[in-house]
Amino acid sequence: MRGVGAKAFRGGEYLGVRIPTIFDENDSIRCEGCGGLITEVPFRISIMDFVAVEVPPSWARGAPVNPGPHQFHADPECFRGWAKRKGYYLCRLSDVREIMRPVPLPAEAPLWGLCDGLHRQSHEFVPA
Repeated sequence: MRGVGAKAFRGGEYLGVRIPTIFDENDSIRCEGCGGLITEVPFRISIMDFVAVEVPPSWARGAPVNPGPHQFHADPECFRGWAKRKGYYLCRLSDVREIMRPVPLPAEAPLWGLCDGLHRQSHEFVPA
């Protein structure tokens, strides 16, 4: 048994003791958008700004946006559904990418827009 990693041992018998092992249930990853099982490599999205804020957020209040990484199916609609449930806005000029930039929107309540940041025009935010 020495030198065998946890993923390498597929059950069997050890010192006369039968060890049945099921790996399909142990390796499941759920999509944060649709809740479905992700059988392939998940599409991970992190929400990160270009520059760090000058002062870290207060732990008493909590950070305004969870940076992730968040895991989805490769279909962009899974991410858009997740963003809609969270109340985020999406920039019409951007695509769904691995790194999305948070943009605070002017409003009474704190609203956030998400953009990939790869365009030079002004943002055009629409509800996700």
